[in-house]
Amino acid sequence: MAELAGILRTELVRYSPDEKLPSSRALVERFRVSPVTVSRALAALAAEGLVVTRPGAGAFRARPRAGGARPGDTSWQQVALSAEAGEDAVPRSVDASGVLATLSEPPAGVLELNGGYLHPALQPERALAAALARAGRRPGAWGRPPVEGVGELRAWFAREIGGPAGTVTPSDVLITAGGQSALTAALRALAPPGAPVLVESPTYPGMLAAARASGLRPVPVPADAHGVRTDLLAPAFRASGARLLVLQPLFQNPSGAVLAEERRAEVLRAAREAGAFVVEDDFARRLAHEDAPPLPPALAADDPDGIVVHVCSLTKFTSPSLRVGALAARGPALDRLRAIHVVDNFFVPRPLQEAALELVGSPAWSRHRRTVAAELRARREALLSALRRELPQLTVEYVPPGGFHVWVRLPDGTDDTALAAAAFREGVAVAPGRPYYAAEPEAPHLRLSFASVAGTAELAEGVARLRRAVGQIAPAG
Repeated sequence: MAELAGILRTELVRYSPDEKLPSSRALVERFRVSPVTVSRALAALAAEGLVVTRPGAGAFRARPRAGGARPGDTSWQQVALSAEAGEDAVPRSVDASGVLATLSEPPAGVLELNGGYLHPALQPERALAAALARAGRRPGAWGRPPVEGVGELRAWFAREIGGPAGTVTPSDVLITAGGQSALTAALRALAPPGAPVLVESPTYPGMLAAARASGLRPVPVPADAHGVRTDLLAPAFRASGARLLVLQPLFQNPSGAVLAEERRAEVLRAAREAGAFVVEDDFARRLAHEDAPPLPPALAADDPDGIVVHVCSLTKFTSPSLRVGALAARGPALDRLRAIHVVDNFFVPRPLQEAALELVGSPAWSRHRRTVAAELRARREALLSALRRELPQLTVEYVPPGGFHVWVRLPDGTDDTALAAAAFREGVAVAPGRPYYAAEPEAPHLRLSFASVAGTAELAEGVARLRRAVGQIAPAG
């Protein structure tokens, strides 16, 4: 869409104001794109004031704005946005580049091996549409929901988080607008501006961005194939004075690691001794592969003392637009989380909550789980096979049994950012490893997603394009 909009933008000089542009059908045939792509490109130009669309008549070049308004001068904002209150203030920089890499739609023809969501072919679109239609007809579906969330949905999340033992109750749960919203609320609720927060290294860039935007200081704790290094955890709490640890115990992003059984108790013990909270980002529990072993319970299920604040979401497993998630906490922390959630969002729209309820209660839910588990395993194996065939010099140190990406180590001295740029020029989008580190990277890496393309054929083609890019980038000597 962006590529087509750019082409049309440069061609507008050929047309006089009010002159009609080629029809949508003509643009579809000329550029060999879908009608939806043409419609979105024209809408983008209309939003810029370059094009006027008239229903039933077509698109026309817009007239120049009258009056020749003086261009604004926003340079003063550089001072206003960089000035901090007090000499000890922590800069609240907002760098969303690592997040945008997984949210932005690549141009036409570029294969998306950096995506953060399931490809539309893997999303339960028909089931979602049916669930939304049923939800809209529920009595009171368009009314104001409880600020904590619809009771039935809170109960469903409580069962999912607490497991068969029922250690989490509906009153422990808040419904949130997706996992990122829940994670941001937890960071703000549990640590004051300027405070340190322990994070796995490497870790999810969206969490690092949210922490820094809240004025927190991420302190990295190394992780390996068995999760966060708990032998380094207690010293990190002591050295930093942190009262908050954020980790992903299951199918960690980006490594795919699962926190080892013996480390689970050590995490809780280290946090308890430090008087600290643990934010458990359980984003990938429903993304287990067909060959995954039985999953460990959530850390929150084994924590009666309120050390763990649990974050989870339906979004990754369904659709980017089903932004329904949950926070689970106990004690005064839950009261503070509720207050921040209400101030920031009021509540999650009730139709969305009701649609989520309809979806998870339908027969399509279990079918979708089986389909995704089988597809993710097949795609993982296809990607690994292509990497072994095309790029044997790259190393996958750990094969994850869940999630939808692999963490690939590059030869020492490789510039991962330059490689990602070269890959993009070759027609494949990959994520460089640098944004996943709170400090200097231990080694150059790429994160490759196998769930955001149409199928295994595109995975093979994407790796072939990556091989051509690797050939252009020589490791630094």
